[in-house]
Amino acid sequence: MLRSTNVHTTLLMVAMLLTAACSQSTPRGGMGMGGASGASPGSSAGAGADGGPLGGADGMSWVGTWSAAPQLTEPGNLPPEPGLSQNTLRQLIYVSIGGSQLRARFSNEYGNAPLTMNGVQLALSTNGQIIDTATARPLAFAGMGAVTIPAGGTVTSDPLDFPLSPQAKVAVTIAFGSTPSNVTGHPGSRTASFIVPGDAVGAESLAASVRTEHWYYLTGLDVLAGSTSRAVVTLGDSITDGRGSTTDGNNRWPDNLSRRLRENPATAEVAVLNQGIGGNAVLSGGLGPTAVSRFQRDVLDQSGVRWVIVLHGVNDIGSAASEAVAQNLIGAYEQLIAAARAQGVGVYGVPILPFAGSQYDTPTHEAARQTVNAWIRAPGNFDAVIDLDAAVQDPANPAALLPAYDSGDHLHLSPAGYQRMADAIDLALFSQ
Repeated sequence: MLRSTNVHTTLLMVAMLLTAACSQSTPRGGMGMGGASGASPGSSAGAGADGGPLGGADGMSWVGTWSAAPQLTEPGNLPPEPGLSQNTLRQLIYVSIGGSQLRARFSNEYGNAPLTMNGVQLALSTNGQIIDTATARPLAFAGMGAVTIPAGGTVTSDPLDFPLSPQAKVAVTIAFGSTPSNVTGHPGSRTASFIVPGDAVGAESLAASVRTEHWYYLTGLDVLAGSTSRAVVTLGDSITDGRGSTTDGNNRWPDNLSRRLRENPATAEVAVLNQGIGGNAVLSGGLGPTAVSRFQRDVLDQSGVRWVIVLHGVNDIGSAASEAVAQNLIGAYEQLIAAARAQGVGVYGVPILPFAGSQYDTPTHEAARQTVNAWIRAPGNFDAVIDLDAAVQDPANPAALLPAYDSGDHLHLSPAGYQRMADAIDLALFSQ
């Protein structure tokens, strides 16, 4: 839970964190393709994660097509029996843009011991845990089929020739060696993963598998794309992570936005990278690293990032003791905006969505929401405002979600609400 914080102390903390972040205009110590390191491979704005400029001499560069923000997995979300050590995990991801060559990223950032992957295979998914074996291709790491990632480290695979269509469902199958007890993952996958004993990395079906709705260790997939390709990152909490959406339905609002972009010729090559974390906060408390502390890693270091949409702060407001949280959030937004602009990344703000009737509903919290939203909507603060608050509120009670868009807890949206959010976004914002 968030605690109310002195405004000046909070802003000083934010400034210190993001001053350090802004000074990093090149990859943060990553060894690039095929290398394991103690820091995330990333990119400067308008650049691929290998540091190559978008639209370089050959017109090609790396652009993210899928991502998940890593965190230390809570005990209740750890892999079920038989666990991951010496076993096989198949995970499904839903990409945005396509390409003919790709690379994958894996993280042991929160591990307390090395992580060994004895083999990793990519294939198109045909039905849940079943793959199209004709599409199966092994990943390599510095030319080797196995790789060990040190505690706190990350690894990016070698480039792989793989014809990938937009909106494809990809199965990433990992045969593990030893794994740490502290697991790096993304609990809110809203997507089934499958675990079987032993090494079954090449199996067509994992019919006897244990099912779990979490992602582990896999954090990104990049494609080699042309000069018109770029990515928009959606930064937020469980609303962006998709709580209330359909498991395996890929109907979070960023998924719906991705499909709309694909259908519009002017934005067909714009990828969407979902960097929401359920229970996350902007400044302190919450689940996972705060938005302030992860902004460089999860936004500015993404391959080919051109824009970020910030819909974040409801958990800060909902757990605050006073309206002072509003000024704290405004100060944090100012720092995030400055960091994004320093790297040439456009930053779009979304007013905090209604929560009347939810666990966060108090007069103090609603007053803080109104203060924050007034600042977000004010001209010149963000590069543009995407007013999803107006899109999903109940006209008869603007402090509440429209019932058709309410998942039932009066805070998270239903599939219809997430579709409405995506439909309300002006695609012209991504054709500049």
